[in-house]
Amino acid sequence: MAMRSNAHSLLFLLTFLLSCAFHAFATPWPVGGSTKFYDFKVQTTRVTKVCKSRAIVTINGMFPGPVVYAQEDDRVIVKVTNETPHNATIHWHGVRQILSCWSDGPSYITQCPIQAGQSFTYEFTLVQQKGTLLWHAHVSWLRATVHGAIVVYPKTGVPYPFPFPYEEHIIVLAEYRYKDVVKLEKKVVKSGGGPPIADAYLINGHPGPLYNCSGKDVYKLSVVPGKTYMLRIINAALNMENFFSIANHKLTVVEADAEYTKPFMADHIMLGPGQTMNVLVTTDQRIGRYSMAMGPYMSATDVSFQNISAVGYFHYTGASINSVTLPPQLPRFNDNLLVKTNMDNLRSRDSHKVPLEINEDLFFTIGLNVQQCHSSTPNKSCQGPNNGVFAASMNNISFVRPKLSLLQAYYNKIQGYFSDDFPDMPLKNYDFVYGAPNNIPNNTQSITGTKVKVLEYGSRVQVILQDTGTVTTENHPMHFHGYSFYVVGYGSGNYNPKTAMFNLVDPPYMNTIGVPVGGWAAIRFIANNPGVWFMHCHLDIHLSWGLSMAFIVKNGEGPLETLPHPPADMPRC
Repeated sequence: MAMRSNAHSLLFLLTFLLSCAFHAFATPWPVGGSTKFYDFKVQTTRVTKVCKSRAIVTINGMFPGPVVYAQEDDRVIVKVTNETPHNATIHWHGVRQILSCWSDGPSYITQCPIQAGQSFTYEFTLVQQKGTLLWHAHVSWLRATVHGAIVVYPKTGVPYPFPFPYEEHIIVLAEYRYKDVVKLEKKVVKSGGGPPIADAYLINGHPGPLYNCSGKDVYKLSVVPGKTYMLRIINAALNMENFFSIANHKLTVVEADAEYTKPFMADHIMLGPGQTMNVLVTTDQRIGRYSMAMGPYMSATDVSFQNISAVGYFHYTGASINSVTLPPQLPRFNDNLLVKTNMDNLRSRDSHKVPLEINEDLFFTIGLNVQQCHSSTPNKSCQGPNNGVFAASMNNISFVRPKLSLLQAYYNKIQGYFSDDFPDMPLKNYDFVYGAPNNIPNNTQSITGTKVKVLEYGSRVQVILQDTGTVTTENHPMHFHGYSFYVVGYGSGNYNPKTAMFNLVDPPYMNTIGVPVGGWAAIRFIANNPGVWFMHCHLDIHLSWGLSMAFIVKNGEGPLETLPHPPADMPRC
């Protein structure tokens, strides 16, 4: 027993020293069960898709990028070296970053970007986390090609709370564009108008046979009859929410956003960008080849989008390679009822401690805006509705990223980069859904600024996220960095506290929530992780237009409630 104890102590000391070798911190961080090291090189790689060859930005030349594998409570250390001419960062989407805010990754929020030729080492512990998450670039629109899966297994000897699958497979949904996405974002924002549609959708990097020149560029999953498979499905798409289905097969959802759910069956699921779902699929059909399909969910009106589905093959062993493929079966692009039905079925499997008493009750409107044109070249830069300029906002404030990271400005008490007066509710009250101002652009203006909301450590917070009808209602996938939250309620129309129905027993615990089109969602969390934490729409065009804000969670008492010092290799602006 003494030898075992000494070995454990030596392992603990080794892990601690490895941690200190990368970052010099004055306060202790959570130490993982073991440490996983990864080396990410941001590189330019040439690929050929949908009839054209072009250079894209990748990690280690892979698209999608390498999988980060770990176990619950492991420490993860990733050195990122930027070998491209573009700025780069990596965000570990859904990782709660306990006392590791410096490694969260959003550009100009928690860090300055990693510039060409520079490197930065991200370090965090997966404290009480397991399941499927994702990592992606968080600067410009590089997420289009810089993304990959995070797979966190339970601790050794801890089973899944469902029958162990025969095999597991990762399915990454994405969009593809011919044009350089960094240049494209700048061009779209400068134009004042909307973005062009995606050139294709992709399943694990493959568009499938419905696109030109893509008959052989198809993802194929070979399966054995009579088995149950687990698919770890990730939506890494840039500006679209997407349906997914497998022809003639039921999907049993068992996890969402890396939290186990009470199982439910569905013909189709919908994932917003940043969302993940684990589903079980049983190969109980006739031997053959079936379509796995990804197609658009578009809840806004008068918005153009790519309507050709990406298709992969769910191929039974024994089926001829020339078998006729059963066609994809996807819902209508605007099937809001199906999206609601899936959300209705999401329930936490494990008992959670939902905050019942709230001391920060916040109400945030979200939606689009059109600003007045003040350009001397309106034909080039005022291409929004009625010759206006597209914007987006929360509580009618369009977020402006500072020139220095918010976390650095906050930590070092540098004045002038942000103000702490983000309002707890809209500055103007109106019928948000049915009577929203739509005299574009005269009364659809938003305020611009870098405003944050400050929370005391330990605050029990409720946020009502209310969609608005300014310009158009739309389902917005809202992501909160550094935290998961309980989705305690949602509904259509304007939120009414007297009639709203809440689930305080088994609400889903998520990091990204699709706020219903023309409706609202209520989330709750406890502010027990100090730092600066970004909240934003995960449609990147909306993020570019300003649909975001940030929370500052103040330090508590003692080293385990205090934001550590920044790493020595923190990138500089």
